Amino acid sequence: MKRIDLDDLPPRVARTLTSLADGEELLLAQNGAVVARLLVAQPAPAAPDETLLDLAPEERVKEVLEQFSAMINDEF
Repeated sequence: MKRIDLDDLPPRVARTLTSLADGEELLLAQNGAVVARLLVAQPAPAAPDETLLDLAPEERVKEVLEQFSAMINDEF
């Protein structure tokens, strides 16, 4: 499976992708030709910050450090 990190995309594209609802379809086109159609099977979760607020402070720190470590490992 291929993966695209939304943080690597231009903000307008990332906003469009995260705003798609369950069952909504996204059409990708280039030079007027359809390149791909994507169907949302699982909508994006609420803002990641809201998810972290539900955790205990220790768990929040652990989650942030794990995400940071994953970003570093992806980069190098």
